[in-house]
Amino acid sequence: MTSEESLVTQAQNTWCPGCGNFAIQHAMKFVIQELEAEGISRDQFVLVSGIGCHAKIADYFQLNSFYSLHGRTIPVATGIKMANPDLKVICFAGDGDLYAEGLDHLIHAAKRNIDITVICHNNRVYGLTTGQYTPTSPYGYKGKSTPQGLHEYPLNVIELLLGSGATFVSRAYTRRLPHLRRIFREAIMHPGFAHVDVLQICASFFNMTTWYDERIYETSESNAGLFEFACRTAQQWNYNDDAKIPIGIFFKTKKPVLPEKKIKKEVNRSNLVKTILDRAT
Repeated sequence: MTSEESLVTQAQNTWCPGCGNFAIQHAMKFVIQELEAEGISRDQFVLVSGIGCHAKIADYFQLNSFYSLHGRTIPVATGIKMANPDLKVICFAGDGDLYAEGLDHLIHAAKRNIDITVICHNNRVYGLTTGQYTPTSPYGYKGKSTPQGLHEYPLNVIELLLGSGATFVSRAYTRRLPHLRRIFREAIMHPGFAHVDVLQICASFFNMTTWYDERIYETSESNAGLFEFACRTAQQWNYNDDAKIPIGIFFKTKKPVLPEKKIKKEVNRSNLVKTILDRAT
């Protein structure tokens, strides 16, 4: 694959007009082209998607990709990264995909600090199956599975990831495109587990554009290395109340990373054993 080839395929795009997925695709395209100009080959990127509207992004990029099962992007991405630590492995998942079926994988990947980037297309609804609630849907949400209103409070994903040991925790919004691009770039280049919770609207089943535009603000990132500050910022909005919604990098730190050190040790040990056997014979 050469830099002259288009990053975008000729596949027919079937996202609904106005879908937040378009902004995510365009932001990612910009970042990959930018990193390519800085010397990172396209062949170093691998996209892993789940099941849902978000997953079509794998069809629209001319990059190495893998369609996984629902909620299983992280195990596949982990295997790819363990096999070749030099790759930039990026997971694309939906809120129902990642925060429901895939929640256990998310928590343990954060705890292990696996060097992958996880991007959640968080529209707070199951859009592909036409409107059921997800773990981040607000209390009282009326959808096809909850016609009388949802009687559960939403999961605060930012708090959960901080408690799980994630070394890069962030939130972005599809209508703040320059900010979204910057967050994507920093997440991809972060040495360790990086998570981006991207707030977007589902144009067909849960259009929150005006509501978000009135509440979202870019938080200060000068204290992004302080865990207590990150926790307080995460508590400002819990996906349900009417508070202001901070976006940005909440927490960023460095810890031992999987798989580089482990892989290198195993490779060195394997080479040593091979050398001993060769000399013995």
